[in-house]
Formats: sequence, C-alpha cells, structure tokens
Amino acid sequence: MRDNKNHIVLTGGTGFVGSAIIKRLAATDEIALVACARNPANLPVLPGVQIVPIATMAAHTDWGAAVAKAQVVIHSAARAHIMNDQAANPLMEFRSVNVEGTLNLARQAARAGVKRFIFLSSIKVNGESTSPNRPYTAADKPAPVDPYGISKMEAEEGLRALAAETGLEVVIIRPVLVYGPGVKANFRTMMNWLVRGVPLPLGAVHNRRSLVALDNLVDLIVTCIDHPAAANETFLVSDGEDLSTTDLLRRLGLALDRPARLVPVPTSLLIAGATVLGKSAVARRLCESLQVDITKTQEQLRWVPPVSVDDALSDTARDFLRRT
Repeated sequence: MRDNKNHIVLTGGTGFVGSAIIKRLAATDEIALVACARNPANLPVLPGVQIVPIATMAAHTDWGAAVAKAQVVIHSAARAHIMNDQAANPLMEFRSVNVEGTLNLARQAARAGVKRFIFLSSIKVNGESTSPNRPYTAADKPAPVDPYGISKMEAEEGLRALAAETGLEVVIIRPVLVYGPGVKANFRTMMNWLVRGVPLPLGAVHNRRSLVALDNLVDLIVTCIDHPAAANETFLVSDGEDLSTTDLLRRLGLALDRPARLVPVPTSLLIAGATVLGKSAVARRLCESLQVDITKTQEQLRWVPPVSVDDALSDTARDFLRRT
C-alpha cells in the first residue's frame, strides 16, 4: 500500500538543474524523493531523500529499484550539448543516452505504474536561431541542427509514441539557456570577462535572446508534477523578458558591480572577424536572436515566472563573486 506522499524519481541529481530540483522538492513534506545519479557521493545529503546509484543511462539500465513506488519521474539526466565534441560519431553517442536511455527508463516506469513522466528537453529541438520578433512556439515543426538537438527530438517522438501505447502521461519541457547560481560554460565566461574589466566588442548587438533563470525553470517543473493541464503537452519556458547581448552584459555588470566595458562594433564585422579566427559559432550565439513564446505555458498552466531577470542576475552574480 502506498503512503500519502507523492513518490517522485529524479534523474540527473548532480546536474545544474537536477541539484536545484532536489533542494526544492526536499523541502516539501508531501513528497518522497528518490534521487538517481552516477556519482551519488556528489548529491546533497538531505532528510527524506533516498539515493539510488545508477552506473549508466543506456538501453540496458535497470531502473527497477528506483521506479518501484514512483508516481512521477522527472528526467533531467542527459548527454549534454558538448562544444568541440571529439566522439567519432557524436549522433550515435547522443542517441545511446538521450534516446535509447530515456525510452528504456520510460518503458520501465510505465510498467511499474508511474503516472507521469516529465522530460527535460531543449529549445534546440526547435532550432538554433529565430528572426527578430518571430519567436519559437511549442507548435512549430522541429528543426534541430546538431546531434544533441536531434537526439532530444527523437526522444520526444519516442515518448509520445509510448504515451499513446501505455497511457503514461508525458510532459515535455524545452528550456532556453538556463542561468543561476553555479552556472558554468559561456555564462560564467561572460562574468569572468566583466569582473576582469575586459573591453568587449559587444556594445552594438541588437539581437533578442530568451533566457530562463534556474529558479523559474524549477518552478515550472514542480508545477508540472501534478497539474492536470500538463499531461501529454509540450511547453517552452523562459523568464518572459528577452534581452540583447548588449543589454544582458550591461545588466550583468551592474549585478556584479563591475560596469561593462562595451565597444560598439557592428555585428557584421564581429561575425567576419570571428570567422577568420575559427570562432564563428561563438559569434553567432552572441549576435543572433533566439526567442520563445511562452504564452501557452502561462495560459494553460496559469503559470508566471516567479523571479525577475534582474533578481535572478543578482543571485547569479552574488554566487559567482562568493566562489571567486
């Protein structure tokens, strides 16, 4: 017999998003959480959180112990997007984890009686960039470009087919770039530039980029745990305020108390110079637009991002300065 708690399984518990989900759910008395990770020693030790080591996420992984009593699975583990991937066949590697591993988990969850499967996908399923003021929507035809985005799209397709076959409720969430305390990669690099006072040729970039604060993403995931209108739906998520790269750097500089030293260089020259240096992909991410329309997410779930961009940037900056 089940107890009165909502039993939830979380994969990817040591990741940037997964660790934040653990902290949020561990503070909720109504939830019994099972956290799965390859390196369980890196998981926070919190009351009421059961830890299940999972050596690998593949087509043969046994999830029986993790999903035995679960009602909901939140699947945040993945082979992440990798810059300069050195794998001989990157698409095969991404498919092994993100498609075969995901569908194996979902099948076992369905057999165990799990009601809902929340899949953390990626905006890369939609594509890499948008025309100004032509944001992506959840209804758009997928157009992934790289192996990571393709693998996420194929996982979504497999999950929808499994939902139709078994009755498992599937919720797909496609976040844009996630930032917050502990963020790494390009966002952390930008903060390093600003703190060091590096002059940046990014003072005239008039693109529009959607971002999502970690707290806002986690809040949406938690909303989708039991919201009746989330079943078998796909949601895009952002902070609801789009920024240019120039504006982001200025506001991030204010949060760091290090005014951004921005030089207004035309984007055409930036991209041309970066191409000569073999950094065209970096330049495109800094100069192109990528916007999402979260109207469906807000209206269907009656959800509003709880944290403003400036408050989230301040939290991110404080954590960065504390760590450096």
